[in-house]
Formats: sequence, structure tokens, C-alpha cells
Amino acid sequence: MTRTDSPTQTSQPPSTWLAIAILSFVPLLMVLGNSVLIPVLPTMQEKMHVNRFQVSLLITLFSIPAGLVIPVAGFISDRFSRKWVVIPSLLLFGAGGVIDGSSAWWPAKPYLLVLIGRVIQGIGASGTAPIAMAWMGDLFSGSMRSRALGVNEAGNAFGKVVSPILGAAVALLAWFAVFFIFPVLCVPLAVALWRLLPDSRANSRTQTVGQYLASLQEVARREGRWLVVAYLSGSAALFTLFGVLFYLSDLLETRYGVDGIVKGLVLAIPLLVLSATSFAAGTFMRKQKTRMKWFIVSGFACQATTLLAAVFSGARPMALVALMSVTAIGTGLILPSLNMLITSAVSAQRRGVVTSLYGSVRFLGVAFGPPVFTWLLSISTVCMFLAVAGLACACGLLALWLIRPQTNPQQPTEGTSRRTLSPSWSSGARHKARV
Repeated sequence: MTRTDSPTQTSQPPSTWLAIAILSFVPLLMVLGNSVLIPVLPTMQEKMHVNRFQVSLLITLFSIPAGLVIPVAGFISDRFSRKWVVIPSLLLFGAGGVIDGSSAWWPAKPYLLVLIGRVIQGIGASGTAPIAMAWMGDLFSGSMRSRALGVNEAGNAFGKVVSPILGAAVALLAWFAVFFIFPVLCVPLAVALWRLLPDSRANSRTQTVGQYLASLQEVARREGRWLVVAYLSGSAALFTLFGVLFYLSDLLETRYGVDGIVKGLVLAIPLLVLSATSFAAGTFMRKQKTRMKWFIVSGFACQATTLLAAVFSGARPMALVALMSVTAIGTGLILPSLNMLITSAVSAQRRGVVTSLYGSVRFLGVAFGPPVFTWLLSISTVCMFLAVAGLACACGLLALWLIRPQTNPQQPTEGTSRRTLSPSWSSGARHKARV
């Protein structure tokens, strides 16, 4: 597995940590797109007079359009500009939220209007978090990139922490009020990205589409086997996370009567563990690719063990929360490591598409989590936990077998000199860095 970087064009950047904070807020906001609804789904099911499967489609019909459109957004960002993809996508994401929230004024068929808004939001989401990850990969190099991507994944995880609490709190006003969270947050973030961050262009406009596709075929030939495993791993990790959250939310409300902010706080516990682990992993792994591989393998081993243990928990909520918190440690080891390996595997000219494909399968993992878990639960709770534990085992074994980081520093690359944001805590000056 190789890592290549080429020069990108940037304007004078702000301070390093301001850039990291702004870009990390993009995945945090995208996480709200699904996670903020999790504690409110039972209430939405009641208010819109739909069944459990239909309400789970509010997650699925957001994530599937995002997953399908993401590769197109990645191509456009590689071809032209990261900034000109992310900012319009944020505004479209917010517009979908306005449509969803307006469903309360269409009492005859609110469910249909919400589904339309969710599809629009999904299309908007396609050009946000994955492109922000590529943008971050353009601006940073070396150990600073691993630290930045750790913060990025921690922002993603922290969004999952805040989401159930925020969703439960806002839903006290009205069940549809949660949808207005999106435009309120998207517009200021779009302004901050426009005014404060340097753009990143990969100098690929001179390539024809045929040349661009040929270069991607070369990436697939050289890196394809481990990239497929990495994509599967990211999708499986989020499939499990959102499926379990959906199950816990439904269990707490329907069987134990835990609702509102209290339920949001309970759901936030494993997500807070995930956020802290992601940040620590990003800081600790630095440029050590072998360490990243073992983080991934260990993370899946942790997931498989705790999911098997959940079979014997007797559906006791606190036991499940404790076990899922340990599962979250595994997820927190897996995701930042995958982020670093994938963003560093190819040159900037193709980074947008490669990270977008990764973002696509992540969204699809989220999309299929709730409905598949609903189907597995219709068989039995034991079947559900055994199935996802088996998935974690399979991904861990594939990662152990096929992810083989290159450690030879003499391996040729497409280009090694590039401009990055300075790793200084206080200076925003650019400098040349060898990666």
C-alpha cells in the first residue's frame, strides 16, 4: 500500500487549529442528519401513523441518496474545487431540513413530505463530510494529518454524542422541530468555510475524463484489494453502531418507558466513549501504518467480543449500555485509522473520489443498519447480536489478512513535495513538508 501526495493550490491559510475545527464541524453536522432523529423516531412513528419499518426509512432514504451521489461529488471536487462542492451541498442539506420541518403544515400526508425532504438532505450530504475529509488531506501532511483526521473523526463521534440529547430536547417543542436544526447550523458553517478557509484544487482540470478514469483504474489495480476491505470495514462499523442505537432507543422507550432528554443522555454514553477514543487514536497513531492496521483488527475483536456478550445481557438496558460503550471503543479505534490510511493512499488529484467512495459506503452502512436490525429482531434478539458479531469477526480477519502497510521508504510515489498548513499551534504560515 502506498501513499502519494502532489502539490495543491491554496491561498494563505488561517491558523492550523482553526482550519481543523471548521472542517471537523462538517462531519459533526452531517452526523446530526441521522443521529438527531434516533431518540425521536418512536414519537414520529406515532404522530405520522406509520409502522416501525416505515419510520426506519427516514434514516435509509437520507443515507442511500447520499451514498449514490457521493462519488459524483468526489469527482467534481477533484476536477474543480473542494470549496465549491462543500458549500452548496451544505445549503442544500439545510433546505431539505426546511422541507421536512414544513411537513407539520401538511397534515394529510406529512410522512410523504418528510421522505422527500430526507432525500434532498441526503443529496446535499453527499458533498459534505467525505469532501471535507479530502480537503483536510490536502491541507495537512504527515503526523499533523493523522492528528487532524483523528480530530475529524472525534468531531463525527461528538456529533453522535450531542445528537440524541439535542434531538430529545428540541422534540419537547414539537416532533417536527428537530428538522429546523439543520438550516440553523448549515448557513453559519457555509459562511465560515467561505470566508475563513483556503480552497484546495488538485490541478486535474487539464486531464480529460478518460485520463482521470484511467488513473482511477490504476489506483484500483495497485490498491484495490485493501481499499475494498477498508471500505467494507468502515461500512460495517457504522452499520453496527446505528443498528444498535436504533435498537436501544426503541427498547428504552417501549419496554422501560425511558423517553425525552433522559433517553438522549443514556444513548450519549457509548457515543461519548467513541468520541474520546477517536481523538486519542488519531493522536497516538501518527504516521505508523502498522499501528493503524492493528488498531483496526483490535477494534473489530473488541466489537465481536462485546456483541457476543450482549447475547447474555437479558436486554437489561444498563448492561447493554455498558457493553455498547466497550463496543464504541472498538469503533473509535477503527474509524480514524481507516480515515488516515484511505486519505493518504493516493495523490490529491484522486483523493476526492477515493474518500468519497469511502464516504459512500459509510452512508450505506448507516442506511441499512435500522431496517436490517428491525428484520433481525423479528427473528430474535439473539440472532441479531450473533449476526453482527459474526460481521465484526469477518471484517477483523479480512483486515488482518489484506491490509498490509508498506514500510519501505524508498517506494516510488507520484510526488512528495506539497504545501500544507503549518503544524504550529499559533502560526498560519505555509511550509513545504516531505511525506
